[in-house]
Amino acid sequence: MPVDFRFAARSDVGLVRKNNQDSGYAGPHLLVLADGMGGPAGGDIASAVAIAHLAPLDSDDHRAEDMLHLLRSALRDAHEDLIERSSNDSDLKGLGTTCIALLRSGNKMAMVHVGDSRAYVLRDDQLTQVTTDHSFVQYLIQTGQITPQEAQNHPQRSVVLRILGDTDGDVAADESVREAVEGDRWLLCSDGLSGVVSAETIAQTLAEIDDPGQCCEKLIRLALRAGGPDNITCVIADIVPAGQEPVQAPQIVGSIAVDRAAPTRGGSSAAARAATLNPQAPEEDEEDEGEDTVPKRKRWIAPFFTLLLVALLALGGWAGYVWSQNQFFAKANNGSVVIYRGIPQSLGPWKLFHPVEVTPIKVEDLKPVEQSRLQDPVRRSSREQIDAYIHSLNNEKKDSSANAPADGDH
Repeated sequence: MPVDFRFAARSDVGLVRKNNQDSGYAGPHLLVLADGMGGPAGGDIASAVAIAHLAPLDSDDHRAEDMLHLLRSALRDAHEDLIERSSNDSDLKGLGTTCIALLRSGNKMAMVHVGDSRAYVLRDDQLTQVTTDHSFVQYLIQTGQITPQEAQNHPQRSVVLRILGDTDGDVAADESVREAVEGDRWLLCSDGLSGVVSAETIAQTLAEIDDPGQCCEKLIRLALRAGGPDNITCVIADIVPAGQEPVQAPQIVGSIAVDRAAPTRGGSSAAARAATLNPQAPEEDEEDEGEDTVPKRKRWIAPFFTLLLVALLALGGWAGYVWSQNQFFAKANNGSVVIYRGIPQSLGPWKLFHPVEVTPIKVEDLKPVEQSRLQDPVRRSSREQIDAYIHSLNNEKKDSSANAPADGDH
């Protein structure tokens, strides 16, 4: 029987971090979770870049046998994009991100996974962790050096061995293809949830709350009550019979969302402040006396931003909203070197770039190596950097002209 996703995505900055470096995406055919790293200047960009490269795959025109190839290519492009950004901007040195992506075609699903973010599936009230963490403590567990219980408090539990981004070599992602089983509930989450809320509590919450959005909210509140030491992001999708649910617009959360600077759901109450001092607080979701954990003014924020995100998607600019329109590249076009603003990609029929200057430099006046290079975009992270590159091309052109033999020379 054909199936659909019934989905939701939610994110919270947590009680300790100053900004949200997680990004999440939930759509009719695609789920993605990315947990960025690399400091305040890099982690949010890294996770947003990963989502931007994967989001265009959210369509129903893929063949099941092509899904892994598509995911693999998108991860590779994101990885190369992040490496280039890091090499061109010293402030972004070391940026990277974990990534889990689940792509559905009909009743088949393909998944790729890099890092220590996790995917779980709840089937018949039994929760199974589908992914294996690419972390140092997981390596110690697998080699018998520590137990899973010891790993929970290990001083190097945050060390990740595989990421997309500023690392040598190709992307080493785990890959799998599986059936989309009706009745299954999938959860993708960052370690801001799995690191502080037990698997037993996650399983109970997934089993008890039917609505995916409400379930995401409950899981986030549990993580906040456990101290909220990191960003918390949840993406939930139920496998339901095709046509059973109303058509949903994609949901985008975290650093790539328009509300990426939203304050934590934990607020500034005494209980929230106490939680930051007691990260091992109980996971029960008892309400604070006299306080509403979801203030009324916030109840309309999620649907409001969902509508706004749909509008951005319709304009083809949602990914560029965060980072692309601060990027520039140069490329040969009609014999001239042209400067473009944006990134050399398209989202459906919409281009995420536009020309801003046709330089006086003619491609034919450049050395063959530069002519060849400019057949593909030459990217830079600011207008100043692309202008410096154009200046170097102009100097090279002048040097070439100076060295050329004059008329009548032999």
